[in-house]
Amino acid sequence: MSDSEPMVKTLGETENYMAWKAEEPDGETTYHLDLNNVTLHFFTEEWNEFLDLVKKLEKAGH
Repeated sequence: MSDSEPMVKTLGETENYMAWKAEEPDGETTYHLDLNNVTLHFFTEEWNEFLDLVKKLEKAGH
């Protein structure tokens, strides 16, 4: 792997979905959700807000 490629780590996955993060060479961390044929990309601040939303949805569903 060269210095210009991100270091990628899988955060979790199911049969159809995957969440992963990439440590970019410029120091930025990006987060990604692969949902079947759709990929959503988040910067750290956006990812944190998304996680807050998921927590609220989880509470609302119980």
